[in-house]
Amino acid sequence: MREILVKYLPDNAVTPCFELIKVNNIYLRIVNERKTRHGDYRQLPNGQHLITMNATANKYRFLITFIHEVAHLVAFERFGRLIKPHGNEWKYTFQQLMKPFIIPEIFPQQLLGVLQRHFVNPMSSSDVDPALTIALKQFDINENMSFIYEIPLGSTFRIKDGRVFRKGQRRVKCYDCVELGSGKKYIFQPHAEVELIKA
Repeated sequence: MREILVKYLPDNAVTPCFELIKVNNIYLRIVNERKTRHGDYRQLPNGQHLITMNATANKYRFLITFIHEVAHLVAFERFGRLIKPHGNEWKYTFQQLMKPFIIPEIFPQQLLGVLQRHFVNPMSSSDVDPALTIALKQFDINENMSFIYEIPLGSTFRIKDGRVFRKGQRRVKCYDCVELGSGKKYIFQPHAEVELIKA
């Protein structure tokens, strides 16, 4: 297991994550990237804890997602199964589990400040926090993706499910866009990742 973790985690995070796996009886499964989530946790009928993670070259995203899922397990064990999945008990647990990792030996300097702000009140997904999404993107390998705020007004772009849109005007925070296939209007967050279609 340690050899697998080396591939997906920052070097100095491998040993503490391996310990979390052993202590919590976690079966870690790494799968091809899913569009709807970075990871998930569930308890199997035999009592073992299963964490499924997307394979990603972004070791910092992998680490944050892994601790996010371990926090579900630990919060359920500590506070009971009736708590809200991303409620106060989970937030507290996530903060406590992440604290030892938010150090310069694990995260680069340009991520540390963003992480410290994010973990004052962690959100249900790193993708919900625009500042963290943008900071993590610089460590992604896919060069074809852009944030919607980066592309010119009137540009045509594709989202992960293959649908094609034209970027419209900005509202207060979001962008009005039109799906070219149906003519329907959609609202996009400025940090939505899209693929610019060049004319």
